[in-house]
Amino acid sequence: MALFVAAVDRGSLAAAAKRYGRSPASVTRAVALLERDAGETLLLRSTRKLSLTASGEHHVAVWRDVLEKLEHLAPIGAGAPVQGNIVLTAPELFGRIAVLPLLESFLDDHPLVSARVLLMNRLVNLIGEGVDLAVRLAPLGDSSLRAIRIGAVRTLLCASPEYLDKAAPLATPADLEQHACIGLDVAAEGERWTFASPTTPARKRRSVRVQPRLSISNAAAAIDAAMRGHGVIQARSYQIVDAIADGRLIRLLPEWEEPPVPVHLVFPAGRASHGSVRALIDHLGPALRRNLADVEASMRVVPTIS
Repeated sequence: MALFVAAVDRGSLAAAAKRYGRSPASVTRAVALLERDAGETLLLRSTRKLSLTASGEHHVAVWRDVLEKLEHLAPIGAGAPVQGNIVLTAPELFGRIAVLPLLESFLDDHPLVSARVLLMNRLVNLIGEGVDLAVRLAPLGDSSLRAIRIGAVRTLLCASPEYLDKAAPLATPADLEQHACIGLDVAAEGERWTFASPTTPARKRRSVRVQPRLSISNAAAAIDAAMRGHGVIQARSYQIVDAIADGRLIRLLPEWEEPPVPVHLVFPAGRASHGSVRALIDHLGPALRRNLADVEASMRVVPTIS
């Protein structure tokens, strides 16, 4: 079961063999034995990738639970070192800015732990893709996953002082039609930026269609372009807190900002009791909570133009 799950997580039979110091043939035999016992194909193999059948996804979910319970049967003395492999996912830029430095310090403290990090801007299927822990910046729907809220981030409208010195006045989101905007959706002719109207009951959401003069698929590069004076951008508070604090970007229309978006640590039920995953949650949670609180505090004191 461990070899099969490792092959799925690492994407190849050879990688699973290397993980456990076994021969590739032994992994092939393990897969064949499990498929024989199941009475059906569980793993589809091609020259380029592995993929699970529907039955394979079910079996892997069960085997992960079994392997976790078996691990807990092992005697663990007081002060026993944390060890194991962790698969972690986070949004690309948040992961690079906020999560990776903390993960690196965790690995420094726990030399017997290894980690595989998926930085991607899509919703990762934690069970299907073998992920132990996710950082998610979005409201959570109903699911069997467990979640720990660690803070929130804002979506801000901003531009450089150099751009604003020569641009038309910007008093409401509708004025964006007169401005050069920097977008992130390079596949679309336009984008919809959302705001919360300060003049309507319950701050009703308002959507404004903008026609970006410049679209860049990478958020960090788009923010760099905004700091060089090429237009107005919408970005998350953690991405631009330093640029706003030192005046490279100016926060615009703060009264129109939507409510903050929650940030959670999310993990499959039962994973929190896994030694290495529990230790990482205990390491990341308080540190990220402090960092996000610091960003939020900074947003209350920085200069704005409204």
